[in-house]
Amino acid sequence: MEKIQHNFINAFIFNAAKKGNYESGDSYHTVLTDDYFICSVADGLGSGPIARESSQVIPQILREYHHETVDQLMQRFNKLMVHKRGAAVAIFKVDFNNKTLEYSCVGNIRFYLYRKVKDEIIYPLPVMGYLSGRPQKLRTQLYTYVENDLFLIHSDGVDLRNPKSMMRKATVPEQLYNDIVESIQTVDDATFITGSLLK
Repeated sequence: MEKIQHNFINAFIFNAAKKGNYESGDSYHTVLTDDYFICSVADGLGSGPIARESSQVIPQILREYHHETVDQLMQRFNKLMVHKRGAAVAIFKVDFNNKTLEYSCVGNIRFYLYRKVKDEIIYPLPVMGYLSGRPQKLRTQLYTYVENDLFLIHSDGVDLRNPKSMMRKATVPEQLYNDIVESIQTVDDATFITGSLLK
């Protein structure tokens, strides 16, 4: 388990390769500054080294261009997928000053935002397909958040029967993380990140 602990965010990360593989075809990358937090998860098509080659585009881009908008980053991801297998990619950027979360996804990554105060779960529908270098339409969405809102993002290797119920039951992201670890079987590359937005 990798932890991210900060005045504005608290997160826990799980990443495991498919049984029998040394490398996961999933990649994730986070960027944390005083003003924003970026989190991206990519699921390379297939598994093993070929899938990882595609998903590793994400950290490569975010290390250098994390200051850009979500749309700009998604376009950069897409351009680097040329001559690769391709990947499903999701990214969100939390703006601590404006208390907003901007989200975009192409492919089968799942994202949930649980607003505890309203007992409301936001589940933005992804754009179907995957990033492959071909022209790609994006559906970027902007949400507001309040203190202690809970988020969950995961690749399709994490098979959850009722993620919304799990989020309602969990009071903190570490509990949600532990509940998911206990419930999943990693028969595929699996990545998930749980977190709470603070202040």
